[in-house]
Amino acid sequence: MGYGVAMRPKSYRHLSAEERETLSLGLAHGHSLRTMALVLGRAPSTVSREVARNVPRGRPYRACTAHTLATGRAGQPRRSRKLLDPWLWQYVQTQLAAGGSLEQIAGRLRRAYPDDMGKHLSTETIYAALYVLPRGTLRSELLATLRQAHKARRPRARGRDRRGQIPHMTPIAKRSVEVASRTVPGHWEGDLLKGARNGSAVGTLVERTTRLVLLAKMDGTDAASAYRGFTKKLQPVPAPLRKTLTYDRGKEMAEHERLAKRLAIQVFFADPHSPWQRGTNENTNGLLRQYLPKGTDLSGYTQRELNAIAHRLNTRPRKCLDFATPLEVYAQLRQHSPVALGT
Repeated sequence: MGYGVAMRPKSYRHLSAEERETLSLGLAHGHSLRTMALVLGRAPSTVSREVARNVPRGRPYRACTAHTLATGRAGQPRRSRKLLDPWLWQYVQTQLAAGGSLEQIAGRLRRAYPDDMGKHLSTETIYAALYVLPRGTLRSELLATLRQAHKARRPRARGRDRRGQIPHMTPIAKRSVEVASRTVPGHWEGDLLKGARNGSAVGTLVERTTRLVLLAKMDGTDAASAYRGFTKKLQPVPAPLRKTLTYDRGKEMAEHERLAKRLAIQVFFADPHSPWQRGTNENTNGLLRQYLPKGTDLSGYTQRELNAIAHRLNTRPRKCLDFATPLEVYAQLRQHSPVALGT
């Protein structure tokens, strides 16, 4: 064909008049939509939508007709925002004032009016409506009711961690491949299980091979508390069974270098927004919520009580361990000499 083939796909936008001419000519010569997408440097779905929108029934695609139809649609008024509905807007304000979260408001509307789509809202719709309000008392009062109130809406992270950077982090990409294989014990995953309003926490540690769980009482949710709590729980673990610790990028691990030196352990950090890289710990945290429910003040639990909860999980037969318990597998490993453990 005598068309110039684009080297890279373009970001999504409607086709230009020139692109429509090229598409019309290519289709007239019998080329497929996928071929024309390659010619235009567009996604096949973009070309498919273009043809579906702009072809009168029973007629071939023509650039002039398509451009006229697209231009006419562009001038049509957009669907009005749902929260311009006085009843809905009043309902949202009332529920916010009563302490409801945006998720609760949206969910309650769907439950109360399952067949009335006009009364269904998404949390994003409510957020957008609140932040476009003009500055004034009403806007300030409504934003203050949000669980995490900000004067201005922050942009989406787009894959970046917005919690700030921890100095001298060693990324998970530098972790030994033996950790992923789970064939060698001594590699741990860690996290903080947060309590009500993030005001309290319990430290969770899980050994990847045995699935053994350790729970650490925390004095607070800051880095100093995490250092003390994790140090106290990991110190009794024999050095051959204390090789690495993989953590997320929570600021409570800011003292990771001090922890690594004290325990002679390597600390690695998972990539931002990648919970699957610490899947054992994430799964364990889910199991722990049976005993440490969300919204609970976790500062009230003693270390003895946390040990009892961990014991329940560690004496539960696990299919991945051929129905042995984590405690049984861990006890067997502790009986081995350091040489047998490969250290």
